[in-house]
Amino acid sequence: MNHYWTGEAPWVHHLDADARHSSFFLPPSGTSYVARLDGARMGDEQAVFEHMSACLRFPVYFGWNWNAVADCLQDMKWVPADHYLVVIERSALVLQEWDEDREILLRILNTAGRRWGQGLDRPGKSFNSLLL
Repeated sequence: MNHYWTGEAPWVHHLDADARHSSFFLPPSGTSYVARLDGARMGDEQAVFEHMSACLRFPVYFGWNWNAVADCLQDMKWVPADHYLVVIERSALVLQEWDEDREILLRILNTAGRRWGQGLDRPGKSFNSLLL
């Protein structure tokens, strides 16, 4: 499985019938949007806002504060999709010296996921975060 998503051969992969949870590797039906963020570039509050804005393509009216991050993650109409996945690689480095801000960010990500998942106005849509 080392060759997934690399652009190198092989380009066709076969999972054995006994592969557990193979559906985890597949996107759900419908359109999906994946944003990859680098925790090493998210060392302080301002850096988080800048990196998230760039990677998630926040609109020009983004307010550069935690409330604005929450609002944008619960909207995402500028990147229409059925499913959203935010992948934060090297997540241990995110706000490493700012525990309170890190908790705020995690709470915002969790709330966005819950609101997308329970939103009666968005049936079948999802927002998830993956911290690596």
